[in-house]
Amino acid sequence: MTQIFDRNDRRILTFPAVHPCEGISPSTLLESLINLSRNICNYQSKFFKTQKRNARETIRQVGILLIFFEEIRDNSPKLSHSTVLCFSELHHAFQKILFLLEDCTREGAKLWILMKAHFVETQFRVFIRAVATALDVLPLGSIDVSNEIKELVELVAKQARKARLELDPDDEYAMKRVILILNQFENRFEPDPIIIKRVLEYLDVRSWSECHKEIHFLDEEISLECLNSNNEREMPLLSSLVGLMCYCRVTLFENSDYRNIDQADGTCSPEMITCLNPEDFRCPISLELMTDPVTVSTGQTYDRASIQKWLKSGNLLCPKTGEKLTSTELLPNTSLRKLIQQFCSDNGISLTKSRKKNRDISGTIVAGSPAAAGAIEFLAEFLANRLSNGTDEQKNKGAYEIRLLAKSSILNRSGLIAAGTIPPLLTLLTSIDHSIQENAIAALLKLSKHSSGKKVIIENRGLKLILSVLKDGLKLESRQIAAATIFYLSSVNGYRKLIGETPETIPALVELIKDGTTCGKKNAVVAIFGLLLYPKNQQRVLSAGTVPLLVDILASSDKGDLTADALAVLATLAHSFDGSNTIQQTMSVPSIIGILHSSSSSRAGKEYCVSILLSLCLNCGVEVVAVLAKDPSLMASLYSILTDGTSHASKKARSLMKILHKFHETSSSLLMANQAPQEPFIHVR
Repeated sequence: MTQIFDRNDRRILTFPAVHPCEGISPSTLLESLINLSRNICNYQSKFFKTQKRNARETIRQVGILLIFFEEIRDNSPKLSHSTVLCFSELHHAFQKILFLLEDCTREGAKLWILMKAHFVETQFRVFIRAVATALDVLPLGSIDVSNEIKELVELVAKQARKARLELDPDDEYAMKRVILILNQFENRFEPDPIIIKRVLEYLDVRSWSECHKEIHFLDEEISLECLNSNNEREMPLLSSLVGLMCYCRVTLFENSDYRNIDQADGTCSPEMITCLNPEDFRCPISLELMTDPVTVSTGQTYDRASIQKWLKSGNLLCPKTGEKLTSTELLPNTSLRKLIQQFCSDNGISLTKSRKKNRDISGTIVAGSPAAAGAIEFLAEFLANRLSNGTDEQKNKGAYEIRLLAKSSILNRSGLIAAGTIPPLLTLLTSIDHSIQENAIAALLKLSKHSSGKKVIIENRGLKLILSVLKDGLKLESRQIAAATIFYLSSVNGYRKLIGETPETIPALVELIKDGTTCGKKNAVVAIFGLLLYPKNQQRVLSAGTVPLLVDILASSDKGDLTADALAVLATLAHSFDGSNTIQQTMSVPSIIGILHSSSSSRAGKEYCVSILLSLCLNCGVEVVAVLAKDPSLMASLYSILTDGTSHASKKARSLMKILHKFHETSSSLLMANQAPQEPFIHVR
């Protein structure tokens, strides 16, 4: 009966309580009330950083009522209808009280609960008043309990009516100090660290990890606030508090417990990249990132809101191709949507569920509040100084902080670059401490996603240092992060030529494909893909022996997205005669056909297969066409791409089908010619 909500199922300081159903049995309701009361009383042993008095008084009153409920149960009574109604109201109020107590003790929410102190204090008062109201109409005389218990219940009702649940003066003082600190940041005045420490001590935030938990919680609230486009009133305050806690984490905690944090940032997922072209994610109509991509009958993909507006205006032609739409049905493109979401996550872009998606990067390009901007400015300067003048431990921590700060915020990246953190980070790449080297290259990876970051790295001769990590990094993790950094640097056309012409680049990437982890292989493959956008790098990639390694990846069935990326590189190489010839010599055609047929292959992977096969047919001729023509199920797979694939892939599938049809027609004609009856040879004397 008791509603159990995981803390991930609801926003903090929301109270989704439900009334018991009308037909509930009295015994079930009573048992649920007892369970709720016990759960509330269990909070007696927990330490409340704020709202101590209100929580203590609330728990005390519920504890007395628990005794009341247990005695009723022990006496096995028959409850009247009016009693059941009162108990239902108490059950509803107790649910809300339990939610509130959970929120007041939620991990990482200490600062937020402090700043919402007036609201929380009001909720305590409202919920206790609800208890008082229910007890006022409770027919206590008809319930079979002892007089002592009845007197206690009457006392609780009286106290609940008159309870002075007010804000603790210490809470209010701490809250005002936080507001003062935020105002100082807003006015570009660096706060007194002693005042900040006193606030943190009041909240029992005494370590780097505790501070990190506060930031993590606030970041999650900001993400939820972005999704709730109708209610963004809290965004400035949340942003200000994140700025404050980031400043505290960076400047106030010198201890090394940050090493004990699960450094998910250093694992495969956050540092793993893929062969994606952001321009493919833009709606051809609005030119904005698509939040809900859908495919029309011509095979073109648009954002749902844009194409619906187009259709409602009476247009029945495909906006991009001009073809007449045979149907107005819009098919969700779920694969593309997932790719866009991953791209946005990697680049600090927040896609909302509403059409207000012009905000999609404003939350990370522009500070959420002036106080947040001031805090980031101060901590960026602090980190730049630490990287240049600190001890090795301070430099290591500084690099790690940059790694975290630049992970999902374009604003943070910009501020850190402007503060001059890249040159000292490049210097740290030569460190003999593997932790320092890894944190430095990971920080540079995040900063290289920013256009200014790429420029500063190249201008400070950082390419050579990054390549040295790629080739001889102290840890394999550092090498694979360096490969990802090469990919981001290669997104600039001029840098692709520079990177490709550096002799050790492509061989080092190929070595990582040979002996790297799945993540390392993936990053190396995608970095090569980026370099291939400069045509003259194709021969260098072929000469380095890349193709056989990519074909080996295709033969492995457990590589997931790595297979699609390997196919993307092969598809690019296959455009040239030399590339097609090298691929054809590896006897890889059966593997490529197998991936095209496989139901578990991604759509992107299948489309790359079609591209490769078409290029092989065009460049290598009848030898490849003959192999493809022997596969009776190939046409079905091509039809699938023709109907469900992107417009680009559909065109290639159509071209490949024409080649195969022509081959079959030619073969049939030759066969018929060979089988035609010959005129008898007549020997004339």
